[in-house]
Amino acid sequence: MCIQDYTEAHEGRGTRMAADADLETIALGKTTGFGSGCAAQGTIFQGVLTMRSISTIQVGGFAVLKTTSAELATHLLAQRQLGKQVALFFANTNFVVQCRDMRSQMENEGVAIVNDGVGMDIAARLLHADRFKENLNGTDFMPFLFRQSSTPLRVFMVGGKPRVLQKAAKYVTQLLGQVVVGTCDGYEGIKANPHLVETINQAQADVVLVALGNPVQEKWILDHRQGLNAGILTGVGALFDFWAGNKPRAPVFVQKMRLEWFYRLCLEPRRLARRYTVDIVKFLKHCYHYR
Repeated sequence: MCIQDYTEAHEGRGTRMAADADLETIALGKTTGFGSGCAAQGTIFQGVLTMRSISTIQVGGFAVLKTTSAELATHLLAQRQLGKQVALFFANTNFVVQCRDMRSQMENEGVAIVNDGVGMDIAARLLHADRFKENLNGTDFMPFLFRQSSTPLRVFMVGGKPRVLQKAAKYVTQLLGQVVVGTCDGYEGIKANPHLVETINQAQADVVLVALGNPVQEKWILDHRQGLNAGILTGVGALFDFWAGNKPRAPVFVQKMRLEWFYRLCLEPRRLARRYTVDIVKFLKHCYHYR
């Protein structure tokens, strides 16, 4: 079921953005680089720095950005302020295998791919003797992005089971302080609503979170991004399950050891066994082919 206007804005929610000055600087085109220390210094395109202006690492045929949470959040909020759209994808080994047929679409302007997981780090070091600045995943990054906004963002949530989606929406509203303007589950809801794009636009969403799993969520975003008015579109995988408390995250010490993938494998061996065996071999083949 799709629900519009899930909740009204809550006064006093949303944290004052710590980098307001940086956002203004980028939006006004007063900088020559997207973050410091990048191998490729930035250029100004229509008054705003583009994601193409920073260095990338080729992993399996995808140009993956070398950036940090702070740099990425500042860029996304600046683009939104200027009325521009960014489709953000978190690339792990499964993404590289499942989304390979979408490579050409992901080379278009306004698409940003960032690294998610230890497999991407290993590929970067083995094939290019390079490394990413930070591990970026939707579970950690989306709450961070919300905290950086000076006002609550209007969020539309697509995907997940109905009950999970309802709990996740409450989490976004009550604990993350954002405004959920609509939801649509990934089962009967999305099938029964052929006008979902119009529904999202009518809700005036700033952010569209799509939790349909690889490669369905990426394809949905790429197929519909031209018709969507929202400034930030992103595929978030199992994020709604985490927010709803339906699936536990790995303990912090496991996350720091970069073994969260193993923790999830232990919890869901049937579903994830192929991903971390057969698909890993495919991932390595793709990386070698596009090295």
